[in-house]
Amino acid sequence: MGHGTVCSYLLPFWDDLQRHLEMIKCKAIVSSKLSYPNIAKALNSMQKKLPVILIDNDELPETTIRFSEFANDLNVDVDCLKAVKRSAKDVAIMPFSSGTTGFPKAVVCTHKSVVDFNKATLDPKVISVEEATANYQSVMPGVLPFFHIFGFNVLMMNLMCVGVKLVTISQFKPEVFLETLVRHRTQHMYAVPPMIIFLAKHPAVTAAHLQSLKGIVCGAASLAESDVEALLKKNRNIRFRQGYGLTETNGGIVIGRNDDSNYASVGHPLGSCQIKITDLKTQEALGPGQEGEILIRGPLLMSGYYENEEANKEVFTSDGWLKTGDVGKYDENKYLYITDRLKELIKVKGFQVPPAELETILRTHPKVLDCAIVGIKDPISGEAPKAFVVPHAKQSIDPKELLEYVNTQVVAFKKIKEVQFVTEIPKNPAGKVLRRIIKEKYC
Repeated sequence: MGHGTVCSYLLPFWDDLQRHLEMIKCKAIVSSKLSYPNIAKALNSMQKKLPVILIDNDELPETTIRFSEFANDLNVDVDCLKAVKRSAKDVAIMPFSSGTTGFPKAVVCTHKSVVDFNKATLDPKVISVEEATANYQSVMPGVLPFFHIFGFNVLMMNLMCVGVKLVTISQFKPEVFLETLVRHRTQHMYAVPPMIIFLAKHPAVTAAHLQSLKGIVCGAASLAESDVEALLKKNRNIRFRQGYGLTETNGGIVIGRNDDSNYASVGHPLGSCQIKITDLKTQEALGPGQEGEILIRGPLLMSGYYENEEANKEVFTSDGWLKTGDVGKYDENKYLYITDRLKELIKVKGFQVPPAELETILRTHPKVLDCAIVGIKDPISGEAPKAFVVPHAKQSIDPKELLEYVNTQVVAFKKIKEVQFVTEIPKNPAGKVLRRIIKEKYC
């Protein structure tokens, strides 16, 4: 980024990596050997040869570039390279945010918005860690995936500003995670709800595992106040806060303050950002205690979706407010609460799962006449996809057959958890699935 490169981070196991690479007009890829087979498959389908730089130190596939050699090659003639100057308005990062249709959208975040986000989180009222000194350095586990906005911007980029030691963990394994907490005496942690539930309720987790923790910030999905209380029973000295944000807001835009003990709320807006709640029908601003759609305005917002003016017109109001698609309210003390989602996306462990994508796959099964996917509550992942299926006449289907059919075609967090057979899928006159009716009737 310092040399003018635009960084777009992707889940390497996405079902359609090719589409993502083509959308951003990718010029080079930095990844690991673990992800290379999927990358090679995508590049082969694109009929393109892009530089692929791998961070591994062992034997690498042919045609790939070792990162250590790429970064330290002293034989490169840098005099021939063209100097690149970037302004605050230039693009810094382009993470992806899924829409309700299931098609990905590249989110354009400028250098200014990224810097403004990191400056806002350094506010003494909200900063979660102490800045490093000659004699002290905070330690935090880097278990959140860096291809997610929470892991990249909130965890990695933000903590680099204050010199935190980040102990990276390639994937969440309970025994490795607990060992990291104890061995490195981690004082602070950014987490998602499944991690909190694991620490709070798993019998293998004891107070000894949490004794060094001073503070936790949890985001990416909603968390019940009862789960927070269960965690704090193991260590009452933990300063626990929730936060709220979107990829379109550089990650976080609302967070609890250091002196907060309101675990049900996600806190207050960062910096000069503004929040308002509007009526779902009239779009008029609402007062304390009234539920409506959450709208956001401020310097942390994206400048728009990359080459997608139609989506930009849908999400931005004429006076610059971003429509989040989330439903919430605020109280007399300006604490924000997330109560529901206007969007149809299902949030599984902080990842967005578009129902339309799973429905498209399910409908290709020869015995399925119609179907709908809705999110149901799950104690571990927050939500999980459930399929409601109308079989073809006189067709007998084993639910396990449908689960295997869909789940072998998608990544782990998109897998359908349950199947229920119904006689019809409720829809409006335009043919749109009425998921709210399905939930009221069956869930």
